[in-house]
Amino acid sequence: MADKVLNVRVVSPQKVVFQDAAASVVAPAWDGHLGILPGHAPMLALLGAGSLAVDLPGGGSRSFQIGGGVLKVEGTEVTVLTEHAGDELPADLLAGFVIHPEDVA
Repeated sequence: MADKVLNVRVVSPQKVVFQDAAASVVAPAWDGHLGILPGHAPMLALLGAGSLAVDLPGGGSRSFQIGGGVLKVEGTEVTVLTEHAGDELPADLLAGFVIHPEDVA
């Protein structure tokens, strides 16, 4: 079963927010959500703002509101380095992730 789980670590500038085994992870990438299961290919992703969902191996889940950062998958290790992780995003951080039509060329 050890190869059927991910080792997930969520880190903000203040602290390690979460570090435990997971069955799957769904993260808000800058251009949409991405899902990660055991056996996923190695990758790096730029994160946007939204809900990071971690499904636990024995059932249940944890979720965090994150804002920005990067996600790395390597083997069974999933590392999320984010500017913020908590129950909700601060309004000033969320405002930086809003795209206005006049900003798109």
